[in-house]
Amino acid sequence: MTQKYAKDQPQGFINHVQKVAIVGAGGNIGRVFAEHILKTGVHAVTAINRESSNSPLANGIKRVVVDYDDQDSIVSALKGQDFLIITLSLAAPPGTHSKLLQAAAKAGVPYFMPNAHSINFNDSEILLQDIPIGRVVLGNVAEVEQRGMTSITLVSGFWYEYSLNVGNQTFGFDLKNRAATFYDNGKKAVNVSTWPQCGRAVAALLSLKVLPEDENDKSVTVSQFHNKSLYVTSFKVSQRDILKSVEVATGTTEKDWKITHQPSDVRYKEGMEELSEGDQFGFLKAMYARVFYPSGDADFEPHNKLLSLPEEDLQDATREAIKMALGH
Repeated sequence: MTQKYAKDQPQGFINHVQKVAIVGAGGNIGRVFAEHILKTGVHAVTAINRESSNSPLANGIKRVVVDYDDQDSIVSALKGQDFLIITLSLAAPPGTHSKLLQAAAKAGVPYFMPNAHSINFNDSEILLQDIPIGRVVLGNVAEVEQRGMTSITLVSGFWYEYSLNVGNQTFGFDLKNRAATFYDNGKKAVNVSTWPQCGRAVAALLSLKVLPEDENDKSVTVSQFHNKSLYVTSFKVSQRDILKSVEVATGTTEKDWKITHQPSDVRYKEGMEELSEGDQFGFLKAMYARVFYPSGDADFEPHNKLLSLPEEDLQDATREAIKMALGH
């Protein structure tokens, strides 16, 4: 698509995204993407599933079964799709992302949101050196462009609900035992996003016009994000901010919590050592500690206003995370 304006496109050009395919539509983030895209009422959503997948799907989603080892089956499923979103677990077999991308390119899918929903790896070479998986993330993005497709990546920071309830390795909180480990002084604020805000962001992006109608059209369009990142956030919060919110949600005070401190660089090295010894939780420990470094290497300015995303309530998000963690 070389022309800048819709008026210059060939006859039959439709200036909006109609059909969206999602790999992983039954997973945590994939499900949220699908639900919010469906809420717009203007998109047809297809879930690309393996035969063995039994994850429940939101009402209104078409399910198509593919064999990842049979490229033709994937190509057939993706024919006619305008936008493909990949949400894969880190445990997905090596090469899965490339197989999906190759099939998408063969099927003629113009837009691809790669499996790169993550912290901000775009702006810091040092961060990439310290968190090597960042190169895998950026490699997924680069491969899209190498195959002649257009990528749009979602940079959301850490997922708030997951990070607060998964355990001490992430935000440093052990909700069940009312304990918290502060990195350094606990005052470094980082970008975080709720799952619903990520869903709203993707749905808002897909609801934009693809191109401006002409040179006088100044509205926000999908084309503004061609081969770029969509930066989204819910809050910029520190561990101390989170603790205050948790206290309100649980009816506790700081006296009820066991607070310890650990230098973020020490915790990062500790996590990397644990990972090298086969403890996969060491990866989370190292990554979160690294993002909480005072240097702020993963910080970013979001596109929230550009997409007219709502302001969220931290207290609501904290209550939801506690509900997930404690079951009430």
